[in-house]
Amino acid sequence: MPAATPPPRPWSIDKNSALILIRTTLVALQQANQTGNYSVFYGISAPGFQNLNSPERLSQIFANLRGKNFDLAGVVVLEPQLTVLPELYANGVMRMAGFFPSVPLQVYFDLQFIPVQGQWRLLSIAVDVGTATQTAPVTTTGSTGAAVNPGASSPAARVSPTESVPRPGASPPTSSSPSKP
Repeated sequence: MPAATPPPRPWSIDKNSALILIRTTLVALQQANQTGNYSVFYGISAPGFQNLNSPERLSQIFANLRGKNFDLAGVVVLEPQLTVLPELYANGVMRMAGFFPSVPLQVYFDLQFIPVQGQWRLLSIAVDVGTATQTAPVTTTGSTGAAVNPGASSPAARVSPTESVPRPGASPPTSSSPSKP
């Protein structure tokens, strides 16, 4: 029987650094959605994410979110409400999730990062827009990016259209299959 994966531990990251990671990631996604060019978004991600997601594939994945024509740029000035405070898994993956309380729709996110050459790089992203009272739906292709099992021994990103972005009070998403080394 394999050893149990230890639970994540709270990760001490200063508020400004957390805000920078959240905002720059979502702004990069917004710019990719606006232009239809996902090469920069791809370029700022971790190698495991890049191995499984070409810029062309990212364009396909985010087609539904892009089709909603919702401007994510408001995340630059709004304060995110974290539903998952930064936490670190044994494999070095840091996760945080939450939402931006925008009107009429809120931006929900679940982000995971891994250190690459001394910088946190995007490993997993799930983003959706919805009303404040919306329950956690099963997300369709495009409202989610990539998913990773943060408890796996070696993180690798993969795209999963079955992930849902956690809403306040909802349980966090789980990967439909574990990451492979």
